[in-house]
Amino acid sequence: MAPKAYDAVVLASFGGPEGQDDVIPFLRNVTRGRGIPDERLEEVSHHYRAFGGVSPINSQNRALRAAMEAELRRRGIDLPVYWGNRNWEPFIADTLQEAYDAGHRKVLAVTTSAYSCYSSCRQYREDLGMALVKTGLEGRLEVDKVRQYFDHPGFVEPFVEGVAAGLATVRAGLAEQGTPDAPVHIMFSTHSIPMGDAEAAGPRNGEGGPAHEEGAYVAQHLATAQAVLDRIPESEGVEWSLVYQSRSGAPHIPWLEPDISDALRDRYENGTRGAVIVPLGFVSDHMEVAWDLDTEAMETCGELGIVADRVPTPGTHRKFVEGLVDLILERTIDNNIADRPSATALGPWYDVCRPNCCANRRGEKPTIAAVDSTVGTPLPNPGTE
Repeated sequence: MAPKAYDAVVLASFGGPEGQDDVIPFLRNVTRGRGIPDERLEEVSHHYRAFGGVSPINSQNRALRAAMEAELRRRGIDLPVYWGNRNWEPFIADTLQEAYDAGHRKVLAVTTSAYSCYSSCRQYREDLGMALVKTGLEGRLEVDKVRQYFDHPGFVEPFVEGVAAGLATVRAGLAEQGTPDAPVHIMFSTHSIPMGDAEAAGPRNGEGGPAHEEGAYVAQHLATAQAVLDRIPESEGVEWSLVYQSRSGAPHIPWLEPDISDALRDRYENGTRGAVIVPLGFVSDHMEVAWDLDTEAMETCGELGIVADRVPTPGTHRKFVEGLVDLILERTIDNNIADRPSATALGPWYDVCRPNCCANRRGEKPTIAAVDSTVGTPLPNPGTE
């Protein structure tokens, strides 16, 4: 897409509860339309309850927003950053209304999700599109989105630092136990999704076949993991794998596997005594990281006697924040960055998604930032409302 004169940025994220009273209303929002009773939601709320009903994601997004604003100011760029969530306050619709009321007419969205699939790309684009319709801003506010940034150096480099440090930590721990040469395995973990959604994530281009037999979501993770390892000489010869976490939904529906705890047990049976756990699918240390990795996976390692280290997510790492601002500037007129860096052969990904990419298998909704979008598109009469 040609650069535009955007006048504001929206940081769009998942959202999370900020107290025990918020947990069930939040889970109702996450599962809306599925008819799940509160009794069942209470059964699955235990990981939020264990943390006082507070997800760390909102505080992390406040910090990320402040870091992005600071980096824009450092570069002398006057672009305000707004923040909105899909499932909890501040909601995306309210955020778009706030931006419009402040006089903004061309908004560029940055999401806290780096990969391509329905829940990590299209659902954000749907929520932005539906927010325009809900607020009556369709036709008055133009909304686009930066490309998926799974292999942008700003996303990759923090993991390079983390994995290198994690390997050193695990090897030091094994040495303390008197087994310095024990096998170490690097586990790149991401959110599991239904197999149908993985297959619907789409190919690299309209003409070619899928980037991987299970779709672009899997291919992007595998390529990014390899890009991380290629930058770490100490990882040469160390076995690694892509594993999954946070599965939910009906048990008869197939999801991507293996689960990380199952994989840890299998690796232990095969001689692994050290594990570097890499939350490759996540931008920040939110609940899926705090519970599924720091709690459940680390408990599994403790039970098995595996020396483990969990690598940090990008969070507000300087390189990640600079990378997000670079992604914004790829799309602006006054500060256009023509070069689109990519750490793998799969990228750089598209500015606007191809038809049926990350398809919603449950039905069409108003969706921004696709070649066939009908919402969030340029205003019919530029310069007017």
